[in-house]
Amino acid sequence: MTTIHTLLLVLQVIVGVMIIGLVLVQRGKGAEAGAAFGAGASATVFGAKGSANFLSRSTAVLATIFFATSLGLAYLGAERPVAKSVIGPAPDAVTVAPAPGAGNPPQDSQPLPGGNAPAPDGGTAP
Repeated sequence: MTTIHTLLLVLQVIVGVMIIGLVLVQRGKGAEAGAAFGAGASATVFGAKGSANFLSRSTAVLATIFFATSLGLAYLGAERPVAKSVIGPAPDAVTVAPAPGAGNPPQDSQPLPGGNAPAPDGGTAP
């Protein structure tokens, strides 16, 4: 694992924990019902508009960072074969042997793949 991979992973975990904390601190839609019982003054801690603006923007910024680190980790974690030549064959390329009969005829009379026996002229019998 490379150093940048480790740093992105640590940043991902820290940002993930911060997102969890911010989501747990935010008030839900049903929190206005608590204002009737004396809980309405808690919104003035973050200013006159309440905590919705600050916490929403912080969550959006952290979510963007989390998404970027996820893409970075996915890019770094992808296993890609290293090509040695741009114009040469791929490293996993299979070399194909010449067909019997194209050059020298086979020396033994074993059947060819596919069940056909070699013909006397070096080709395959129908």
